[in-house]
Amino acid sequence: MEDISEYIPPKVWKWEQENEEGRFAAINRPVAGATHEKNLPVGEHPHQLYSLATPNGVKVTVMFEELLATGRQEAEYDAWTIDIMSGEQFGSDFVAANPNSKIPALVDHSQFSPTRIFESGAILLYLAEKFGAFIPKSLADKAECLSWLFWQMGSAPYLGGGFGHFYAYAPEKYEYPINRFAMEVKRQLDVIDQHLASREYICGDQYTIADMAIHPWYGNLVVGSLYDAQEFLAVHTYTHVQRWASNIQERIAVKRGQRVNKVWGSEERQLRERHDAADLD
Repeated sequence: MEDISEYIPPKVWKWEQENEEGRFAAINRPVAGATHEKNLPVGEHPHQLYSLATPNGVKVTVMFEELLATGRQEAEYDAWTIDIMSGEQFGSDFVAANPNSKIPALVDHSQFSPTRIFESGAILLYLAEKFGAFIPKSLADKAECLSWLFWQMGSAPYLGGGFGHFYAYAPEKYEYPINRFAMEVKRQLDVIDQHLASREYICGDQYTIADMAIHPWYGNLVVGSLYDAQEFLAVHTYTHVQRWASNIQERIAVKRGQRVNKVWGSEERQLRERHDAADLD
């Protein structure tokens, strides 16, 4: 292990904002709540999504596109980009929609009073139950689906906030945290690789919100370019995850959902806002 100075924690932690470094230093803070007044736009559709095409944001736009692909036109939505690097998630209206100031946030205006839903897993479950789609009907099968949905919600922070941060974003690279989180991510990949050895999808032969939740993180890790860590993590060895992820990536609704609220990469794959199906054509 490299020779680094030992950090001795103080008795009481204090935020030293001026000494913070790293890609997200300007928007990280130890308190909640709005920092400024800002109204959120509202489009013509019942569902107003405020998001960005990160893995958590893609979960929801894929769900909307999958619902629309089944002919459920009542699932139409407006998708507005939230620029998290400039701190738009701390605007007053966004904080009202999600007091945790994280994307995505959804406001459903089709209810008696506008209903807010935050946390990507909660949004997937809300939409699945509202439209009766992409979630099993039997209690036992639904339990399996929700178990994997919540597995993803609990596991991905080790991939993103743990491994991704220290491997790709931290201002300096240290062996201990990278090794610690690489080990956990590889364990997680092995969990789903073994599970998928005898199944087409996470819940068997039925494509569900569990797949929609897991694919933007772990699918993108093995067949995409998440954190540019494919060689480091030897993702090619997880053959069942590779097969599952490649099959899901070919779904038209997945390709469409991945473009919504995307403001980086090649221009033909970007779509800052989505207000109509034709925006993606």
